Amino acid sequence: RLFTLDVWRRSQVVKVNPDSPQKPVRPAALRQGKLLVMATPRLRQGFLLLDPNRIPSYLYEKAATIRGAFQLGKPISLDELKSLGVDLIVTGSVAVDRRGNRVGKGEGYAELEYGIARELGIVSEETPVTTTVHDLQIVDSIPREPYDLTVDIIATPTKLVKVEPRPPKPSGIIWELLPCEKLREIPVLQELAKRSKVEKSCRD
Repeated sequence: RLFTLDVWRRSQVVKVNPDSPQKPVRPAALRQGKLLVMATPRLRQGFLLLDPNRIPSYLYEKAATIRGAFQLGKPISLDELKSLGVDLIVTGSVAVDRRGNRVGKGEGYAELEYGIARELGIVSEETPVTTTVHDLQIVDSIPREPYDLTVDIIATPTKLVKVEPRPPKPSGIIWELLPCEKLREIPVLQELAKRSKVEKSCRD
């Protein structure tokens, strides 16, 4: 269903999370000539760029896997990512409601990836965020925190749910709420904190 959307057809650069439920989306993006941005697992090595013009078409399926993305994609710096921009975000969800609130796996990486993109100006409030889930993953109500990533469109095997009105999204990283261990573990966050002149007190 996702592939029938105008926002999908118009997009040239798509960011898709690296989890297995979204694996079908990644080779589809490459087959349709889109640049594909993937975060590395737990953001430890930042982001990867997969360019369909630099990957043989028979390797698109392999490139859509995490291991294949490391082999066939290339690491992309924050500056390169900023110059590229992202037209559409596809994220996974454990559960989602019809107001666009979602629950991920509980580690906050979707929020961090989005926050980094907002801090750099790669995406804006207007950049569509979609999620692909099974129909049973749509629930009645999910509470929302200020740092939670919300979605604008829910794609299931049987339907598309467009969230109206569009839910608010975090405008960047909420540094005061960022756990210190995340800052220690993720070099791209450390680089962003330096660029943003963030002074965060982290003590063991």
